[in-house]
Amino acid sequence: MSGFVVWFTGLSGAGKTTVANIVEAELEQRGHVVDHLDGDIVRTHLSKGLGFSKEDRDTNIARIGWVASRVARAGAAVIVSAISPYEEARRHARSLVEPHVPFVEVYVATPLEECARRDPKGLYAAAFAGEIDDFTGVSAPYEEPSHPEVRIDTTGVSPSDSARAVLEALERMAVTA
Repeated sequence: MSGFVVWFTGLSGAGKTTVANIVEAELEQRGHVVDHLDGDIVRTHLSKGLGFSKEDRDTNIARIGWVASRVARAGAAVIVSAISPYEEARRHARSLVEPHVPFVEVYVATPLEECARRDPKGLYAAAFAGEIDDFTGVSAPYEEPSHPEVRIDTTGVSPSDSARAVLEALERMAVTA
């Protein structure tokens, strides 16, 4: 099977990792070798020491894009779930991947209000209280993708239904069977 990259982007709490985990499991059931590069885990290992300035965020996304391109070129399906707030950084990641394998951007377009309501890590409450600087969507920008291949909003939609929408889109694009 050929490799490809599915890049989930969206605000913290949008459902990127939850949906990506379901997509990952389904792709594995279909016989793909899958590697999941989650933003929180990557920051612990590959990007340890980087902060949350624009430059550091761009460096983090460039590193994830480079790793994703290498792994996908070797034939794996690579799932990325990372906020990746800047359009230019996402375009750069795409440019590292697309000369070799398909790149599918999935915009998890869950509104800020819903992400803050969920607040799975308590980060929005702290950001709104001014306790966290450079928090995406609150005190730092999130640039919505201009032309994602897939757009989902997880508000009121089960994670499995959201994952099914992504998988159906991958099938329509002939990225996977």
